[in-house]
Formats: sequence, C-alpha cells, structure tokens
Amino acid sequence: MIKFGKGNLRIPKWSRPVYAVACGMTDFRKSYPEKKLEELTMMAFRMMLEENDLKMDPLEIKNLINFAVYGEFADHFQDQLLCEAKVHDYLGLDLLYNMGVKTGGATGGTALLAGATTIASGLSDCTLVLGWERMDEVVTWTGNYYIATAACKDFETRLARIYASYYASMARRFQEMYGVDEKVRAEIAVKNRGYAYHSPFSQQPGKHTVAEVLAGDIVCDPLRFLECCAMSVGSASMLLCTEELAYKLTDKPVLLYTAGGSHTLRTGDRRPMEIPLLPHEKSSDYEKLYKDMEKQKGRWPGFESFGATRFAAYLCYRMAGINNPIEDLDLIETHDAFTISDLQTYGDVGLTLYGEEQEYVRSGDCYLKNPKTGRQGKCPANLSGGLLGTMHAVGATGIFSASEVMWQLQGKYDKFHGDPKMWERFGKKKPKDWESLQIQGKPKKGCYISHAGVGSHVTVGVLEKAW
Repeated sequence: MIKFGKGNLRIPKWSRPVYAVACGMTDFRKSYPEKKLEELTMMAFRMMLEENDLKMDPLEIKNLINFAVYGEFADHFQDQLLCEAKVHDYLGLDLLYNMGVKTGGATGGTALLAGATTIASGLSDCTLVLGWERMDEVVTWTGNYYIATAACKDFETRLARIYASYYASMARRFQEMYGVDEKVRAEIAVKNRGYAYHSPFSQQPGKHTVAEVLAGDIVCDPLRFLECCAMSVGSASMLLCTEELAYKLTDKPVLLYTAGGSHTLRTGDRRPMEIPLLPHEKSSDYEKLYKDMEKQKGRWPGFESFGATRFAAYLCYRMAGINNPIEDLDLIETHDAFTISDLQTYGDVGLTLYGEEQEYVRSGDCYLKNPKTGRQGKCPANLSGGLLGTMHAVGATGIFSASEVMWQLQGKYDKFHGDPKMWERFGKKKPKDWESLQIQGKPKKGCYISHAGVGSHVTVGVLEKAW
C-alpha cells in the first residue's frame, strides 16, 4: 500500500506566473518523405512566430528567446542521437542552451512542464518548447516494437510486441469492473475521428458509425482498428514567457499551470493506494467503489485507472484554482491513443466519479453539441480530433493538445482550421460541409492531458484566458 507523506502532497508554487502566447504545428501524416526533420520543426517554429497575431516582428521575437526545450520520444526513428542539438542549430538558436526531454507518450507535456519551470524560476524570460516525431523511417512493425519497449521489457514487452496489447488488457479489466458497453468505446472513436474531419492538420479523419467501428478488424481483443491511433510524423511548438513580455507580444495571452505524476511501468505489479481526492470530491464518494473492488479482488488504481493522471490533476487543479472540473473547464483534450484511455481519463481527471465514465459519454457532455439536448456539452473533449483522428507524433503530441486548447481560448479555431489556404498548404481541400468547432460563450479555461505508455508519466495542464 502506497501512503503519501504531507510533503509528497505539497502543491507547487511558482515564483512568477507562466504565460503561453503562440503556437504552431505541421500537419500530421503517416509518411513525410519530402521534408527533412529539421524542415518539419522549422514549419512549426515559423507558424508560431508568424501566424499568431503577435505584436513584434518574427526576428525580434526570436531574439527574445533565452532557452529551448525539445521533445522527442525515440532517437531510434531517425537514427540520430542528440537530435535536439541538430534541430536547435537548424532553427538558428545557438549558443542558447537547450535540453531534450523523453518521457514516452508524455514527452510533449513534459517538455511544456520543463519549459514552464524555466519561466517560473527566473532562469528564462522567453522559452521555446518544440516537439516532433519522425516515425516513417522504419517499417511499421519495427516502429511498433520500439514503442512497445516503453513498457517494462522484463514484464510487458515480452507478452506482445505491440502497445495495443497493453491497452487491450486494461480495456478488458475496465469492462469487467464497470460493465462497460463496447458501443461506448465505439462512440468515442466516431466522435473524435469525426471532429478530425474538420481539421487540416489531421491524419486519420473520417465520418464513421458505431456499427462500422464494431465491424472493424480486431487489433488486440477487445480493441478494434478504429479504436487505435496511428504512428505519425510531424512537429508542434509553443512559446512561453513572463507576464510582462506576454502582454507586449499579444493581446490574447494565456496563463499556463501544469504538474505531473508518474507510476511504475509494471501495470500488473502496481501497489494499491487510496484514491487522492480532487477538490470537489469527498471520501464518501468512493465508499461503494471500494466495496465493489473488494468483491472483484480489485484495488486502485489497478488496471482500470491511471494513478499518475489522478496525481497530476490533484496538483494542477489546486495550482490553477479548479474547484470542480466539470463546472470550471470549458473544454479538454485527453490522450486518446485508444478509446479506452479516453474513457478512463474522464474519471482520473474528475469530470465524473470513477465507475461512471461510460455514463458521462452517454450524457453527451463530452460533445461540442450534446446529441441529447442540442446544446453545447458541459466539457467538450478532443475537438482537435485527438490522437485517434489527427495525430500521435509522440514528442509533439502534448504540445499539439495544449495548442488546440489555446487556440480555442483565443477564439482562433476558425483561423487555423477554417481557412482554405491552410488546407491547401498541406495539399488538401477544405470540405464543403466543413463546420466550425469553436467553443461558444467565450471559453475561459481548458485542460490537456499528456500521457505516457500505460500511465508511467502523465502531465496535466490548465490554460486560462488572461485578458
């Protein structure tokens, strides 16, 4: 049994606030042979500097940068160790210091956390955070094996050389514990891939039906093909700075709060603990759940939940003043690498109580337009298309998710997703039935989750409108 000491649960306090002012990204593809990695990172860097309505010339802004944090899941994909140094040089940022971050699928979010600490501590006034993945220089099965080794090679990797097998086990256990209907997972796939249809950045958009998802090939039982994300190529970036500089650079700065949690790689060998309670929860909320777990020889977090996500939310919500996420957040970007991880996360971050995740999906509150009421959902999820529909270029993923939240808060969804020229830039044509997925009612706060593996590393970030 893991027990926390008082010091373990200390809420982070930064010496000064951290602001996000601009972001940029490439589109995301299975293969991008016409661009070198450095060119892909430059595309994201230039969009960040040139297309976010900043009040200074791009070169002036570049000359303000003090520090750079780069995220990349694996050097193996492009066979280049210390790739961050090569990218840093290509962006023209030598002799500024840079650091590389690698925390599996959470790499992008961890890079944002590391970059934020440079601002909060006073080490930097202006920090570039940029992530990428080049997953097309190895064959798919080799890539799957590389990714699979982000689980414990002594325990999980030898069971199957594909990551879906780990999530399949969790999906099966989650289904047994809470009586989940597979149609709910299919509904998540339909929703997220459908939202990707309206994004020029997306790799796997599609208008699907629940029946089509359920009729798909099994990848790892019970997960079907459309319930799984794909390997991607692409890059994303974000510029962080101090309060003083933020208001000099933009009329629409956004506050950033972020914290992280981690848990052992060995998902089947995790010690149990009491559920860390979020600000709106009380211990009595989970009395029945603990009893149900006993009957099924369960324990928290077990295979059903991500302890690292709950711990990161525990810290980040208190940093950001989130008292009740379903009331305080206007949108969320989950790490939906698989439909089951999307479903699990709703309980982990407190949008619903543990065990009631499928009812949350059925309620329609995770939709932009609630299909039950016709009104905007309480906390729409993955309007970007998420990982299922748009991308999982691992080192860039958390930055992509944060960027999509930021553009929503700034009211810029249409600017970056609805302009026909943006679609043409990536060799696509804007659909005639394109719809705006901009949150209505002046959204103030949004959340993103950047998640690694089977929950070994997770960061939760809250972005808040600051004008």
